Amino acid sequence: MGKKPKFTGLSRFLPQEFLSPNAASLSEESQNQSKPAKKRKTDARGPVRTRYDATALVPHYTTAHEVPENLQKYFSQRKRYFSLYDQGCLLDEEGWYSVTPENIAVQIADRCRCDTILDPFCGVGGNAIAFAKTCEHVIALDISPTRLALARHNAAIYGVADRIEFILADYISFANAYLSRPNPTRRIDVVFLSPPWGGPGYISPSENHVSTADNADFQDELETHAQYSLSRIQPIHGVDLFLLTKRISDNIAYFLPRNADLNEISALGLLEKDESVTPNDESRMIEVEEEWMGSKLKALTCYFGGLVAGQEHVF
Repeated sequence: MGKKPKFTGLSRFLPQEFLSPNAASLSEESQNQSKPAKKRKTDARGPVRTRYDATALVPHYTTAHEVPENLQKYFSQRKRYFSLYDQGCLLDEEGWYSVTPENIAVQIADRCRCDTILDPFCGVGGNAIAFAKTCEHVIALDISPTRLALARHNAAIYGVADRIEFILADYISFANAYLSRPNPTRRIDVVFLSPPWGGPGYISPSENHVSTADNADFQDELETHAQYSLSRIQPIHGVDLFLLTKRISDNIAYFLPRNADLNEISALGLLEKDESVTPNDESRMIEVEEEWMGSKLKALTCYFGGLVAGQEHVF
């Protein structure tokens, strides 16, 4: 576990009962792929970038007139998503409205410093790239071969593709298979949960949206909006997703809509009471960090376990 930086962001704290970590790890082969940070390549040019080139999969827009109308508002924020966008970063349609803005991804990665982090809904790689700069090994999953290829392409541009293990898999199957291994060889220290929220319409009261956005859309014009329920999380109820993830690690960063129900978030810590904990055991907290860009609140990141400021000793 790397040393955590001092954090001065805006957060809210909620009480939580906390379970001890359940150690787990990956295969020896994947473990051998992890190398000390000082030996890793940081140059985005050269053979690694060429090897992972995915420019044939989706267009790289350079001017606004090339962009479909439904993506126009996202294109204007392209350098917020990837500061190196002009070097060839690629996004599919879902990636345009779901990628985490780079500054927010960097902030979260600073909070999640560790040896091995799992990003089970990696999309086009915004968070995985940031994690590769603060963690020794990143495991990035996605169910789309296209998005996984785009994530690796973008990671190569940032010079961190060799720090990320890209796996084509759905998270539920991966988690169950991982947990069934009797003697895993790599412990997953942190899980970053950024599951589909239900598409760009997540902020409206309707629950009829079925697209698969994995992070934040940016309907900045909406000043008021309905409260978002964890029942709208995909592919399974957000509470069930949390409980499954908690079996892998207690150290969870849960990326949620800015209108998420704080009562539901607080209740997550009460769902799995450890009967072996004595009454004198110290209380635990959930930390809810508001992710702002300028004057706009974009999302919430909810930290559990040793990721909570002041609670690092339980990591």
